[in-house]
Amino acid sequence: MAALDGMRILDMTQYEAGTSCTQALAWLGAEVVKIEPPGHGDPGRNVGLGKDGGYSAYFCNWNANKQSVALDLRSEAGRNVLLELLPRFDVFVENYGPGVVEKLQLDYASLKVVHPTLIYAQLKGFGTEGPRAQFKSFDMVAQAAAGAFSVTGEPDGRPMLPGPTTGDSGTGVQLAMAILAAYIQRERTGEGQSIEISMQEAMTYFMRTRIATGSTWGTAAAGRNGTSAGLPPIELYPCKPFGPNDWIYIMPITAGQWDEFCAAIDRPDLAVDERFANPRDRVAHADELYAIVADWMKVRTKFEAMEHLAAAGVPCSAVEDTAELHTDPHLLARGFVHNLDLPLHGEVPLLGFAPRMSGSNVPLTAPPLLGEHTEGVLRSDLDVSDERLAELRDAGAFGTDP
Repeated sequence: MAALDGMRILDMTQYEAGTSCTQALAWLGAEVVKIEPPGHGDPGRNVGLGKDGGYSAYFCNWNANKQSVALDLRSEAGRNVLLELLPRFDVFVENYGPGVVEKLQLDYASLKVVHPTLIYAQLKGFGTEGPRAQFKSFDMVAQAAAGAFSVTGEPDGRPMLPGPTTGDSGTGVQLAMAILAAYIQRERTGEGQSIEISMQEAMTYFMRTRIATGSTWGTAAAGRNGTSAGLPPIELYPCKPFGPNDWIYIMPITAGQWDEFCAAIDRPDLAVDERFANPRDRVAHADELYAIVADWMKVRTKFEAMEHLAAAGVPCSAVEDTAELHTDPHLLARGFVHNLDLPLHGEVPLLGFAPRMSGSNVPLTAPPLLGEHTEGVLRSDLDVSDERLAELRDAGAFGTDP
């Protein structure tokens, strides 16, 4: 069985922060039913939209292994269907903007009346209380609010946008962990609970090292280090053929790794050279050392340099771009890249989920088309007949243009 076999989640999430939470749980075996507004669905369906008709690559990357039910929750009929479904699920997850679920009367107090043991999870930019609770947020806003911009960029340059979207997805996986904890607690106590997570607060978790090493217990601001995360020769180096991502990052931190590095580039003399004899000397002569290392790198590709240095015990990696990840021989060998035949897109590669469990295996399945499972879920969960479906449709439960 899958680890979370039997766990059922009503997913009222959009874009990435909430959807990453429910997808993580789906990949562990939970049944996730995504509730979407008719017509356009999750706004993420249209992010980066080309000719795919509301089934964008962005949406597909965050909504695999889910079902989609289209309900108009602004209509009394649509909201009533949701309330009928609710007791058949363990968890309700939402990340709508401030005040939206309250306006729809889908807040925890309202839903607890219908489902007393419900686990109710909310993801908000700044939480549900405090002076900024009504402020709206997206990934980059949360990263700015948590200090990530302030430590990204060149030392003498302006703050920069970090590449990974940890403000969204990092918050999502933390919420997924909290949901699992609440689920285990309910198994022991029989009681549900509400869970709230703030994107700003969650993002600070990924900042803890920079906070600890650079802010002196909050009395100073950690600086920007550019591409250096330690003492020379820790840095980025260009490799042939010198394209925009033809770089390698090396990180020999310990004395042993420095010795291994010197031997690997056929310069054992550097280990005893008085200019580089100890870390302080290497800082003083950083430019000279960089030039020596760069000369060795520039006659090799980034992958040639990585394979050689890593085999010698030097921590390093080629700077892989987002296209190369899909053809990375290591990821392919580990089965991390999955090929799925998707509607509209055809056969495409999707990256998998990192946790591997020896006793639980959940295959990757296609993200749902909007409303693809509406009738199936209502028939199986509510024993809805053709006549009742027609009545609900006429009442506007599925929108005005089903």
